Amino acid sequence: MFTHLVGKRALQLNEILTQGGFRRSQSIAYRPACDGCRACVSVRVLVREFEPSRGFRRILAANADLAARMVSAQATAEHYSLFRRYLDARHAEGGMVDMSVLDYASMVEDSHVETRLVEYRRPPQAPDETAELVGVALTDVLSDGLSMVYSFYDPELAERSLGTYMILDHIAKAKAFGLPYLYLGYWVEGSRKMAYKGRFLPQERLGMLAWDRVEA
Repeated sequence: MFTHLVGKRALQLNEILTQGGFRRSQSIAYRPACDGCRACVSVRVLVREFEPSRGFRRILAANADLAARMVSAQATAEHYSLFRRYLDARHAEGGMVDMSVLDYASMVEDSHVETRLVEYRRPPQAPDETAELVGVALTDVLSDGLSMVYSFYDPELAERSLGTYMILDHIAKAKAFGLPYLYLGYWVEGSRKMAYKGRFLPQERLGMLAWDRVEA
């Protein structure tokens, strides 16, 4: 199921639909609706109750040198270069691998809702270098939380666990903003690629009638 997010009510509609299990892609909100299957489950982290585990604390420490900055949702050549490296290394068989720079710009900028980019940079490694971009997250700002629309990072820095770190940083940002939730999109039980989402506890998963709390 899908609908267009355009016009004066786009912001309000996006909030209602996100809370109802929809996800946003550019100016479209969508939700899987397969006959006889409800495997795709919307997940949101309970930000105020979240406490990082020992493993999460190690990841936070490993990335303590990174600087995060929330900026306007505008595509740049620097972002696209990192995006391409990420796709080629991590999703070479995926549906996004053929995205051009114009496609990327549309993904970032074609929005009628409140959305931002969060840049992650590490300090210069030499006096003549500038801060290196290592990760980017496209994030919607809602009245009840942050929603991570899409994120990508330097595939050569696997030891940093940047994907996990960016989620942890968004949890911290949502808490600092006084927002109760971080929306992570869909989780599918048994899927290795989506298993990481189930590690951020406590969380809520959208059931048939309401959001159900999960603690373990």
